[in-house]
Amino acid sequence: MQKVEEIAKLHPTASMGKLPVSVIVAARNEEKNLPRCLRALSDVGEVYVIDSESTDATPEIARSFGAKVVQFHYQGGWPKKRQWAMENLPFEFDWILLIDADEALTPELAEEIRSAIANPDFDGYYICLRMNFLGRVLRHGDASFWKLFLFRRGKGHYECRLRDQDSSMADMEVHEHVVIEGATARLNQPLIHHNVESLSRYIRKHDEYSNWESRVLMQGEHSSSELPPAFFGTQAQRRRWLKKKVFGAPGSPVLLFLYRYFLRGGFLDGIPGLIYCGFQAVQMFHTKAKIYELKTTKPEENSQGK
Repeated sequence: MQKVEEIAKLHPTASMGKLPVSVIVAARNEEKNLPRCLRALSDVGEVYVIDSESTDATPEIARSFGAKVVQFHYQGGWPKKRQWAMENLPFEFDWILLIDADEALTPELAEEIRSAIANPDFDGYYICLRMNFLGRVLRHGDASFWKLFLFRRGKGHYECRLRDQDSSMADMEVHEHVVIEGATARLNQPLIHHNVESLSRYIRKHDEYSNWESRVLMQGEHSSSELPPAFFGTQAQRRRWLKKKVFGAPGSPVLLFLYRYFLRGGFLDGIPGLIYCGFQAVQMFHTKAKIYELKTTKPEENSQGK
């Protein structure tokens, strides 16, 4: 892994007038998405691309846009990619913005961020992800969600919902959220999320996500006290509360599909809305199946260890 001190020496201080924010871009084999992401960050003061040993042109593309490339070699456990970056990189600025390679900052959001970080009353900001799926912006089906992407350096950290993790569960945070020490607010402008490069890759990524989620639900959460399930909490807490209530019900994947597609209006997004809602239900089914697998193989594993 390249030393963070070497990275700091190789790249000069950001140009005056740029948005005074340090961006963390999580990437792995993102040569198709990364140019769009980095092009939208051209007026940002500092950009780190945290790469996971990509086998395509991801590192070269990142450097061609002036980004600082750091290789992350995941060995399992905690922290994962973005939390590791937050703990170890020599950031130039007081504010950190988290972006994935398939997301894009808009000029309107950049200007809103410039105004927001000048306000001393807040230490973090929630930004809404606007889902672009199969060439269509999804406006229904409970597809949009809020995440805390922007926060003051030293004031935020990822919750750890499971310490015993391995590379089959992805090397970056899946459905963990950033927890802030201080006041937060919401920004009006969304972050554009181009959710699908190809359906095959979407399925592969969500296979890793269901590996992680099945272990979380099977073993219990390590830090559930930080963001516990709560109907009247944040959007993330409310989703966890609903999942906890519905997950164990017979036919819950079907119920999830009916809820998203009909009650939340997913049918209004046409065929992409149908596919998206269907995939969400399938992922829940995969998670439940993997929980069953864990339960049925656990006695055998225990007997082997004795």
